[in-house]
Amino acid sequence: MSKDTKPAQKRIDQFLSGPGGRADDWRDLVEGAKVWARGGDRANYDAALAVLSVTEEFHGYPGLRLMATLREAASAGDAAASLALATRIMQALTTRSFRQHASDWSLKDDGNGEDPDLVPTAFVQQAGRRPYFETLIVTGLSTSDWPALATEWRKLRRSVDAFIYEPVIVGSLEDAFCAVMLNPNIASVVINEGFALRSRHDASVLRPMMTAIGLNEESDASALRLAHIINQVRPELDLYLMSNRDVEQMAGSPDANVFRRIFYSIEELLELHLSILEGIQDRFDTPFFDNLKKYAQRPIGTFHALPIARGKSVFRSDWIRDMGEFYGLNLFLAESSATTGGLDSLLEPTGNIKKAQDKAARALGADRVFFVTNGTSTSNKMAVQALLAPGDIAIVDRNCHKSHHYGMVLAGAQPLYVEAFPMTEYSMYGAVPLNTIKHALLNAKADGRLDRVKMLDLTNCTFDGHIYNTRRVMEECLAIKPDLIFLWDEAWFGFARFSPFLRRRTGLGAANEIEAWMHDPKSVAAYEKQQSELGKNPSNEVLLKTRLIPDPRQIRLRVYQTNSTHKSMSAIRQGSMLSVKDVEFHTVEQQFKEAVFTHASTSPNQQLIASLDVSRRQMELEGYGLVANAIEIAVAIRRAVNTNPLISKYFRILGADAMVPAQYRQSGFKDYLDPSANWATALKSLDDDEFCLDPTRMTLVCGMAGFDGTQFKGILASEYNIQINKTSRNSVLLQSNINNTRSDVAHLVRVLAEIAGEVDRGLTQGGANAKKTFEARVKSLMTDVPDLPNFSHFHPSFRGDAGAKTNEGDIRSGFYAAYDAPGCEYIRLGDAEIDRRLKAGPDLVSASFVIPYPPGFPIMVPGQVITQETIDFMRKLDVKEIHGYDAKEGLKLVRTEALAKIGRPKPGAAPKLKAAS
Repeated sequence: MSKDTKPAQKRIDQFLSGPGGRADDWRDLVEGAKVWARGGDRANYDAALAVLSVTEEFHGYPGLRLMATLREAASAGDAAASLALATRIMQALTTRSFRQHASDWSLKDDGNGEDPDLVPTAFVQQAGRRPYFETLIVTGLSTSDWPALATEWRKLRRSVDAFIYEPVIVGSLEDAFCAVMLNPNIASVVINEGFALRSRHDASVLRPMMTAIGLNEESDASALRLAHIINQVRPELDLYLMSNRDVEQMAGSPDANVFRRIFYSIEELLELHLSILEGIQDRFDTPFFDNLKKYAQRPIGTFHALPIARGKSVFRSDWIRDMGEFYGLNLFLAESSATTGGLDSLLEPTGNIKKAQDKAARALGADRVFFVTNGTSTSNKMAVQALLAPGDIAIVDRNCHKSHHYGMVLAGAQPLYVEAFPMTEYSMYGAVPLNTIKHALLNAKADGRLDRVKMLDLTNCTFDGHIYNTRRVMEECLAIKPDLIFLWDEAWFGFARFSPFLRRRTGLGAANEIEAWMHDPKSVAAYEKQQSELGKNPSNEVLLKTRLIPDPRQIRLRVYQTNSTHKSMSAIRQGSMLSVKDVEFHTVEQQFKEAVFTHASTSPNQQLIASLDVSRRQMELEGYGLVANAIEIAVAIRRAVNTNPLISKYFRILGADAMVPAQYRQSGFKDYLDPSANWATALKSLDDDEFCLDPTRMTLVCGMAGFDGTQFKGILASEYNIQINKTSRNSVLLQSNINNTRSDVAHLVRVLAEIAGEVDRGLTQGGANAKKTFEARVKSLMTDVPDLPNFSHFHPSFRGDAGAKTNEGDIRSGFYAAYDAPGCEYIRLGDAEIDRRLKAGPDLVSASFVIPYPPGFPIMVPGQVITQETIDFMRKLDVKEIHGYDAKEGLKLVRTEALAKIGRPKPGAAPKLKAAS
């Protein structure tokens, strides 16, 4: 490369490329150095170094000194030194050894002769491993002063510190924003006043985003404004202000609550250093897990009903000792049925479990959190039971998890089922359109029954990755019913809290945004302006077409969110959290306690509770980077599958444009693989579109290779040791998570290439007959798919108090009708009697839930009238697992004569509860 040629700079705002992209950049640098060292062209090396010189400014390691040394070696034309240092840095980053070993920070290859200012002895003086993080320093000092500033910070390190951190220095608001977005190691931020607004580097996509939030002039680069921006994208970070103004007045301002602490700038740094460590310690502490570890080390005599505690019955046995050797002694030392002696009660937490739950509430943006050890199935039933009474109406996604349906049975509530948009080609449903939900609310209002509609119960995101615009859904529903309760089942979406892009699409993320909007004076003006435009009595048609604004003075914000912590964080199986943000919680708190007593075990697993505690710690301290990596892994899988010439002949991963119909993608966003896609376009989609696709959910179509979903799932598991969860008729669901690595990606791609190769060879070598058979199989899987059945209606026997325009029903009575054996009958699916009754009657009324896997939702619920489309779907199903249906017996139905008796009080029976008002 000539001296006059400038390498293209890497844009600092390309957030789609995370930790893996940084590793690729360093690999490119080393490969370029190898070519140069062998006497080849150095152009690639210079280009790679130019790319890294920009983005590495936002990382503590390798830091200013090592990067300067790299550039100096390049300027001197020293290829060997360039290769040696680049290789050493890449290895330290790959193995993460720089977090513990001072030699990685040395300017010399042998690690000797370290600069004491760069690598103080405190870095390695303390025995044992100390967690490492990085602290962002935002300053108005000149770049020439940054090395001296970094040295001053490093001198603060002490051997007694529990953690060790490296400063990362930036001089502008845009660079600070990019640093917290690009560097997952940043755990705290110190903001000094006097910094600039604009970055020194190219940020062409970033700047429209900055303009959108009102950052145009240099005067907009205030410390408080930056703090609020950082808090919005990464709320887990501790923020500290160094100010030379009237700090007492600022500290008393509500706007300054975003800072953990405010310092007067002329004070010494040691107090700030200690505050930074204290903030990290606060997140690092795990109250229950810490006490459980202490408990396990105490000499305890156990005279309670848990023989396995302390492990004596295991390790002294000749017959089950192998279990102890497999799990290890600590598992048994940490077992107890006691709730004293440093432990706590999950049913009535007052000690370390309560403290752990409070920390989880902080991490998740909730008012309070309940730990649940029976899975999110139990979390959902607890919420439904606590919030709904007999006769209450709940608008429910018909395709939600069965726990919600059973919760309605337990509560005696009446579900008003609403349907998601169908994806018939792939035998799956999407999510429920907002107009469908508004229509249900408006119909209830027209019937004079809106007061009985207590809850909206939806799955976000769906199994297949459809994410609601949670804020828009809640705002428009609150415009119709200001006190509506929202239950968001986010079993598979708990990780989204730790992504600044996906957080806004969570129930709690949107609730916090709505809460902030309610306190903005502009919100009342916006509401009143729309009311004047709508007039006094707008028609339902107008209301359905209008993006409704609620009255912020009337809103009673009541949001509940359930997360399967074990599905997206490092918790043991069945670990779940139920999060609450409800201004009326004090009115239902006792009901929640009763729901806990009803569903929670009196002997919860201690290790499971501890894992919930620890998973919170991990996500607060490194969740941002882990989730970014999971998203990056997913994008890499999508690209590898859909661009591989052989694999893509028989497999493809559906893009957002295939998973979300165009009418729900108002922004025009197509897919994460679209050449024009970046986080700016994705952000517009997340803000504007009715539905988005979770990038970590990948629907892999396998029907083009002649495999149905269940068959392909079995092949992956039995022959290639690849495990997946969900299948459909012609697809399987791949899901990336915080556990995945790029090695996993390589393994998956290699397996798909091998299977595609086998299919390809079989067609080539099998002749015309093999091709004809294969095409028929593909047609049956991809074209001849059964229509998906919608919910029909409840039988009139279970709609005694239903409205004229709404379709709710008494599912509890339908469920218990099945307990009357003489009142039920069985008819086999292929029996002609079914066809006769579908045409001539009487109605076929289901006595049970019937749930095929796939698709995994009830296609029949107790009390539902069975229609032709449901029977057609059942007859075309070729799945082996159908809950609630015995092929030998047939469909379980409520007899016609039994239906006539439904609702009549039995002799001596208690009177039926009236509907709640």
